[in-house]
Amino acid sequence: MIPAARCLSVIHDALTDKSVSADQEVGDFILPDGAVMTIRPTSLTTTAKSVHIDGRVACEYRVLDRTAQLVISSVGTQFEHSASHVPGFPVIEILLPSSSLSQTPGCDISLKDMWAIVYALFTLYHVQETIPVLLSQQINNSDELRSYLLQSGLGRTAHAPTTSEEIYLHRATFWQGAGARGYHTRGWLPPSSTSTFTVTHFPSIQSFTRTPTVIAAHPLRPPKPNPGEVLFRRYCPSIGETLEFTYFDPGSESNTSDHLAAFHRWHNSERVNAGWGERGSLENHRAYVKDVINDPAVLPVIMSWNGEYMGYAEITYLKENHVAAYIPGGPGDWDRGLHILVGEDKFRGPHRSKLWHCALIHYCFLADPRTENVMSEPKATNTAILNLELNSGMHFVTMFDFPYKRSMLSCTTRERFFKLDVL
Repeated sequence: MIPAARCLSVIHDALTDKSVSADQEVGDFILPDGAVMTIRPTSLTTTAKSVHIDGRVACEYRVLDRTAQLVISSVGTQFEHSASHVPGFPVIEILLPSSSLSQTPGCDISLKDMWAIVYALFTLYHVQETIPVLLSQQINNSDELRSYLLQSGLGRTAHAPTTSEEIYLHRATFWQGAGARGYHTRGWLPPSSTSTFTVTHFPSIQSFTRTPTVIAAHPLRPPKPNPGEVLFRRYCPSIGETLEFTYFDPGSESNTSDHLAAFHRWHNSERVNAGWGERGSLENHRAYVKDVINDPAVLPVIMSWNGEYMGYAEITYLKENHVAAYIPGGPGDWDRGLHILVGEDKFRGPHRSKLWHCALIHYCFLADPRTENVMSEPKATNTAILNLELNSGMHFVTMFDFPYKRSMLSCTTRERFFKLDVL
């Protein structure tokens, strides 16, 4: 068991505000579509910086000498201009590149570049729940950009929208995919032919599962992706590598795919077998993966760093999983579960683990807006995984006993995960 003090410490660390150094830069940040973004100081002023995308200057921004505070619950009360429990943050003005001003009276910023600019700001100011911004009227399409930020949910105003009021960018809505899906193809979920990754979500209609361990009514699940299809891609600046989740490609009966070869090798290692208990022949593992792929409620994925395979995960729908009976109150229709392993020893360690673990949770919430909870049920004695889950914004719900192990049921809610600074 993890001590209560440890749980409180993790929560405190995630909520505690920290200052951002004024001279921070972002260099060679890889956006999900492969574009390279950098942030550099400008020659105009020490508070101005420029955002470069693939070598061109997309915009400049400067930190103004004033702060703004968003306290929605105080609007219309005596606390509207005096609330002190919510911090005020410096207002950032987004400007045209100074080079473009000397050539033309104004220019546009595309929606996908605007999303990248917001990404840059939340990379630098990640501890802030909100970033107050102003759009310079020198930008030709400033009204379009303002509408995009407000209508997509990336930002909001404190009062009824006006042309001069700050827009408060929301960290929680940005990481939920606001402004990406349905607007451009630069988001963490690459374009796909399956409806899971479009602006609409798969419709809800009842289905049913009956197995030796499960009898459950639940929504019909979306079609599976294509073998080898990239489901999620995110660059992690703290290690300078790109994390990818790819739908498992089992190959054919006569051709062992690279995915299956890695899966087979990993499960025959002592360390992985101690946790999963699936040591066996290549044919046994081929049959195992085939069963998983044929199960509509399980999404098997290969995880990789810069294209090098590092682990395997099964993302489940909890309603038709045997853990559902142990969840107090039962799971929601679209709640997901995680089963994970790191196959390559060189990719182990607490920092990498938190990156891919948070990314798996992130993917679950991005894949369908109706997913409200992501859960896991590791062995109650596996302190390494339990600590990882606490550091990823999860909390412990209960302990219970499967016939073969005692498990700790851990959970994070959508609201909690995106409220914390874990991404």
